[in-house]
Amino acid sequence: MKYLLIFLGTVTLLLGIIGIFVPLLPTTPFLLLSAALYFRSSKRLYDWLLSHPHLGSYIRNFRENKAIPLRVKIISVSMVWGTLLYCTFGIAEVWWQRILFLLLATGITIHILHFKTLK
Repeated sequence: MKYLLIFLGTVTLLLGIIGIFVPLLPTTPFLLLSAALYFRSSKRLYDWLLSHPHLGSYIRNFRENKAIPLRVKIISVSMVWGTLLYCTFGIAEVWWQRILFLLLATGITIHILHFKTLK
């Protein structure tokens, strides 16, 4: 079971890292899941993840403050809207797909803005 949890933690860690660059893939939830899986399977990997100079801050900020830095909010919302507007007007061929993309962008934006802003 320990090796399965380490494997799943590594998969979710990779998805979280990809989510840093792909706006529709959520970074923080995947990193939080990685931390939980590593916590249950490997203290060494858990400590490494929390002390990582780039990834650890996502977990610590969210776990301690339930907040997202303003810069991250701005970048996230901008990238979500940029990507989904491109999909809406460049890819979608029927009206219901366009509405779906706009609703998705609105929902993601509301979710991101729902969290407190970290100063």
